[in-house]
Amino acid sequence: MDDTAAESSADFAAVPDAFQRLWTPHRAVYVGQGQSANDDDCPFCSAPTRSDDEALIVARGRHAYVVLNLFPYNPGHLLVCPYRHVATYDLATPDEIVEIAHLTQTAMRVLTDVSRAQGFNIGMNQGRVGGAGIAEHLHQHVVPRYGGDSNFFPIIAETKAVTRLLGDVRDAVAEAWPTASSASSATASPAP
Repeated sequence: MDDTAAESSADFAAVPDAFQRLWTPHRAVYVGQGQSANDDDCPFCSAPTRSDDEALIVARGRHAYVVLNLFPYNPGHLLVCPYRHVATYDLATPDEIVEIAHLTQTAMRVLTDVSRAQGFNIGMNQGRVGGAGIAEHLHQHVVPRYGGDSNFFPIIAETKAVTRLLGDVRDAVAEAWPTASSASSATASPAP
């Protein structure tokens, strides 16, 4: 076979599909090691005991709070966490579930206003095998997305370009976050 020719997948055992594969073997270390199970080191339990500025918390609710991700995929990457140390969504109380959903919706609105987000990735990785970096404490990611924000820089150079300082992002999001009185008036039914 000519060294410059690409091998055809037609001769492979599997049926070709439409997916392109991006092989990232360097991620195997993260997947294999995961987070150690030590409640004393849980950043989501310790964050609410610190000041909002220090912990990068942008909003606090009764059952859950919103904090900036220390290792954001994009500027404004938020995490919605219950205060209670619970590992998976099925163990969350109905009150926690409702507040996590409400805070997630508010986060989307605020990030759209503050940073002109054009889309979002929202999700929970649960358990070490499910890809959770901190598997012992439930948290939902709210990642703002922008046209052209994906590129090969993180893969080839193992570097992520972050365009704003975390403290600046926290200040902007926290300042734009609606207060309890403005949030309740925005959801109240109009008077007859």
